[in-house]
Amino acid sequence: MADGIQKARILLTDPAATRSSPWPALGAAALAATAAVLMAGVMILGPGVRFQDAPPIDQALLPNG
Repeated sequence: MADGIQKARILLTDPAATRSSPWPALGAAALAATAAVLMAGVMILGPGVRFQDAPPIDQALLPNG
């Protein structure tokens, strides 16, 4: 019985605190900020906005072609 109580005490002790890294929180905040900016752009432009297609390019952009 004393052995069971000793095992229970070991299991109930608080684990040692580990220091967490701030990088996951920073990444999540950056993702949320990017999503907010994209949603704001959609709200400003609205559903009726259409972009014109650029005319086709006849020649290559590099001089050596």
